[in-house]
Amino acid sequence: MKNVAFDNKKYLQIQRQAIEKRIASFGNKLYLEFGGKLFDDYHASRVLPGFEPDAKLKMLLGLKDKVEIIIVVNSDDIISNKARNDSGISYQDETKRLIDAFRDIKLYVSSVVFSFYKENYQLNNFIHFLTTKKINVYKHYEINGYPNNVELITSEQGFGKNEFVRTTRPLVVVTAPGPGSGKMATCLSQLYHENKNGVHAGYAKFETFPVWNLPLKHPVNLAYEAATVDLDDVNLLDPYHYTEYKAMAVSYNRDVNSFPLLHSIFKNIYGKSPYKSPTDMGVNMVGFAIKNKKAAIEASNNEIIRRYYQTIKNCFLGKYPDATSEKAKMLLTEAGLTVNDRKCVQPCLDKAAKTDVPCMAIEVGKKVITGKRSQLLGAPAALLLNTLKHFAKLDDDLLVLAPKFIEPIINLKVHTLKNHNPRIHAEEVLIILSLQAPTNPLAAMVYKQLPKLKGLQAHSSVILPAVDLKTLTKLGINVTEEPASYAGKIYTK
Repeated sequence: MKNVAFDNKKYLQIQRQAIEKRIASFGNKLYLEFGGKLFDDYHASRVLPGFEPDAKLKMLLGLKDKVEIIIVVNSDDIISNKARNDSGISYQDETKRLIDAFRDIKLYVSSVVFSFYKENYQLNNFIHFLTTKKINVYKHYEINGYPNNVELITSEQGFGKNEFVRTTRPLVVVTAPGPGSGKMATCLSQLYHENKNGVHAGYAKFETFPVWNLPLKHPVNLAYEAATVDLDDVNLLDPYHYTEYKAMAVSYNRDVNSFPLLHSIFKNIYGKSPYKSPTDMGVNMVGFAIKNKKAAIEASNNEIIRRYYQTIKNCFLGKYPDATSEKAKMLLTEAGLTVNDRKCVQPCLDKAAKTDVPCMAIEVGKKVITGKRSQLLGAPAALLLNTLKHFAKLDDDLLVLAPKFIEPIINLKVHTLKNHNPRIHAEEVLIILSLQAPTNPLAAMVYKQLPKLKGLQAHSSVILPAVDLKTLTKLGINVTEEPASYAGKIYTK
């Protein structure tokens, strides 16, 4: 288990206070652009052990009666049926999922905004679907000359063309199903319309990373660059902040590049800008809740290597251009790391070279445990079983899975479902263990060890089947994979 680097309780308190202070500074109306993930922020929990994946949601729940949520969707993402890289689901389905997820925890979703709206059958069908579900929908349009023609943008022919989103609460959280949604433009459009209506609303930005009060090349910030290498995000020092305050603060290229425009738009709407730098716009307090710097550095270094492997895998699969892998490699070098700093990598490769079959390895304290593909088990299933037996202090050769449970599953997969691969997957190991546990003391001992897997680091000699990767991820194991498919296959799933 990783050393705790982050004080989640302190974070929830100081983050809520910072947002409440910002709301009050704008006369009780704030549009808060939320970057990154509101749900399941596993990147933050990996680089800052102790950060709970739902921490930002818990913080918002502390402001529950003051919050409403606007979800901004880029119309082009619906028209093109774009899918998320991480989950594979479409932006249309992700929008539905977000609405349900917010409602499930009693956060008020007031509306969905479609940015860059244009007439389209598929888009209009989705809008009709949302309206039949009693969800308010608004249309925002492309503005010629955006983002440079400030005079046009802040006129009736610019933001004035957009439909004004009716809001009723002091804190309006603006989020999206993915990047490039138009969240910032939506916030600024709202400020324009609010001002026309005599309301001096404010804007702020919530981005967990990069952490503005850590050094530019701190591993936590480098890990963010590694995570967004496909988006061409680059961390840099905020030049406006230094000019104004003679103090260093870390920002990133998109915020720094867009700040002059924001500054001008604020002045056009209000007569003056409330902010002197991109850093001023932020309300992120995550840097003040880091309590173990060494643990954060170690975890972030692991994440940089993990992201490197993820990038070269996506390049291998044709999802990223080859140049992206060079950027990831450069970040690895910049952090002073090699893949062998991930202790599970070399033992995995050595085992695969020796056995000539797919293998995996996992770090458990100072020990590295391996698993290989066999006639009955895939490498992830073997690794999972070996690791659980290690935690249960059972001999590695001891038989835990009863053949009477394995054979029916293999018969079902091969003869009924016509699968080419008869081997047991990681999830099927868990199912067999759960079935055996009530009557088999050994299986019960092994099954009880599952919580100990969370936070462990593992490596595979080949790209894993999606079903195995999904299971290991759900168990909290951080997996990296060599960019290689078994037996030279070009189709992996």
